[in-house]
Amino acid sequence: MPERGRTEIRRRDRAGDDAWTRDFIRQARVGVLAMTRGEQPLVNSNLFVYDPGRHAIYIHTARTGLTRDNLSRPAPVCFSAFEMGRLLPADEALEFSVEFASATAFGTGGLVEDPAEARAALQMLLDKYAPELRPGRDYRPITEGELRRTSVYRIDIEEWTGKLKLVEDGFPGAFHVPPPDIFPRAR
Repeated sequence: MPERGRTEIRRRDRAGDDAWTRDFIRQARVGVLAMTRGEQPLVNSNLFVYDPGRHAIYIHTARTGLTRDNLSRPAPVCFSAFEMGRLLPADEALEFSVEFASATAFGTGGLVEDPAEARAALQMLLDKYAPELRPGRDYRPITEGELRRTSVYRIDIEEWTGKLKLVEDGFPGAFHVPPPDIFPRAR
């Protein structure tokens, strides 16, 4: 069997085109960064933001740790974001399925050294996750001290692929799985 390319999708009917993939990665809430440390695979869940002007993904972490150790110099990485839709029950266990959307990007990840780029990336993250809040109005703008306490990374995307499985609204028995009850809520 011939080897597939890293962005070739087996089920072509589920492939998202470039515009769909760009829109999905812009909206997805959480992603997973995959990298290696020698022979050891590593993954790190991250909030992230896609910058279409650079065709890059930005994440941030603490100043120390495995991500910083691995990306202090440019390195090959893979980044994936996904969202789950409805559970799709069936008469046979093997036929159960789920709606989903995902995107996977391959590229080079590295530490952002330029303070202006790091500040802009952090602001893009804030704008993505809290779009109704503004620096100087709702919170103090990013300070130099805060920049020194975090590491910002850029993943320059070389290739990416998107996938979507969506079924019609009338699918018998389809339902949304409730989120896990792991975070405290105001009562």
